[in-house]
Amino acid sequence: MLKVFLVEDEYFVRESIKNNIDWKGHGFEFCGEAGDGEVALPMIRKELPDIVITDIKMPFMDGLTLSKMIKEEHSSTEIILLTGYEEFAYAQEALNIGVAKYLGKPISGEKLVEELESLGQKIKDKKEELAIVEKYEREMEEKNLAEKLRFFDSLVTGGRDTVSLMGEARDLSLDLSAVCYNILLLKVWSDRHDMEEYSGTVVSMEDRLKQMAEEKNALLFDRHLEGKAFLFKADSNEQMDALLKECINKMESMFEENRHIRFFAGVGKTVTHITEIPESFDSAGRGFAHRHLGETNKFIWGNEHLAQENDDLSLSDLNPKQMAHERVIEFLRRGDCNEVTFFVEEFIRELGASVMNSTMFRQYLTMDTYLTVVDFVENEIGASRNLIESFDSDKGIMFNKENAVGYMKRIIDAAINLREEKSKSRYHDVVRDAIEFIEENYADEEFSLNTLAAYVNFSPNHLSAVFRQQTGQPFIKYLTDYRITKAKELLRCTSKKSSEIATMVGYKDSHYFSYAFKKAQGMTPTQYRGTAKEEVK
Repeated sequence: MLKVFLVEDEYFVRESIKNNIDWKGHGFEFCGEAGDGEVALPMIRKELPDIVITDIKMPFMDGLTLSKMIKEEHSSTEIILLTGYEEFAYAQEALNIGVAKYLGKPISGEKLVEELESLGQKIKDKKEELAIVEKYEREMEEKNLAEKLRFFDSLVTGGRDTVSLMGEARDLSLDLSAVCYNILLLKVWSDRHDMEEYSGTVVSMEDRLKQMAEEKNALLFDRHLEGKAFLFKADSNEQMDALLKECINKMESMFEENRHIRFFAGVGKTVTHITEIPESFDSAGRGFAHRHLGETNKFIWGNEHLAQENDDLSLSDLNPKQMAHERVIEFLRRGDCNEVTFFVEEFIRELGASVMNSTMFRQYLTMDTYLTVVDFVENEIGASRNLIESFDSDKGIMFNKENAVGYMKRIIDAAINLREEKSKSRYHDVVRDAIEFIEENYADEEFSLNTLAAYVNFSPNHLSAVFRQQTGQPFIKYLTDYRITKAKELLRCTSKKSSEIATMVGYKDSHYFSYAFKKAQGMTPTQYRGTAKEEVK
């Protein structure tokens, strides 16, 4: 029901309009009245009517001034001007302001209702169009997230100038303007589930993190299996420190409420130029790599951690077998290729900077890492002996410090690549099941990524990444394309109405179906059917 507000300084005219129209009977709610624009404005701000009926000539604030102020604050509010004057200047100014109707007084209730109903239908049509566009944009959000993630990868890799970065950010509706920047990398998972599996609590937590980022004007990038990245912006180093402290405290409180939720975060260093953001990312990445070194539920500041050397540690204090095997094996199971350098360097740093100067320990650590990698590749991945033996090819150069570290990085990276290849094969089966489920349930309008994730028992983020990896497109685009393909078949091969076909392919709202179809095909369903018939001839 549309809300109508009346502003009229003549009491009897106002009472006549208010009392002689059956507002509810015609689909309207009479939400308020006032005798002049100055009194009306705060009431209109509170009620937010869809339509304002106002006289032009009034004391204190006239109707044109009121209309201008309403349009500046609420452009969607429609205005009907009533006047006893027929001067062109008034009509011209009303047109410039954006007034919908300019009616002469006196006006009958019947005529006013006719104008209201005409205007009301236009408002409803606009709202429906806006709702359709907003729904389509929400459904395409996964595609937008993928574009933003590609931008983030470009932003933190470096090598691009400020102008091009700012231009691409604008195209993606991202505001990069600030005096200083900092990156926080965060991974959240549940003790009750493997990191790949579906967890409703984790999904709820991610929604709260998104809301917090919006409140703090931070940019949040979903890195799927690698967690989330916050790009914080501030106007000074001091403001950045306070912002980070506040957000970290909020996150810790959120995680405290759900004890079974595990998290880990790496916080970068504050930088003052967009082109320096890769330095903040590298710093955050060093801290973030510590989640593979047995630490959880912590915020690690990468630059501070890097500065803390452990030179006092002696070889007699070490248990290298446990430190190498347990931590490396965990990284081989969970780590990513782009984290190998951070992991190895932080792993060695924690052992003590001086220990790699010992030939005996260096040889032992390198060989133990080799044996750990071989064990993982053979027993957990099931790689062939030929692949395993390839790790042995350059051990002869590992006995100087730099070569030893480089060798460890290479074989760990190679093992993770083998793990990813095997995962792709396993994910192929998951995505095959997911596609079969889509084909069976595409006609359900409520079908969503969360529905599919629950079915295959993956987290939505993980499934989204895997689905895109295996099919080459986001889930929502795959679902939309499948629905549109089915609709095209029905349009070509049946005489069913578009509204019936819309329901059959998962769109209860035929207007939304028409909008989505035109977005995909460049023409309406009716136009497509006509084109298909012409092709048959």
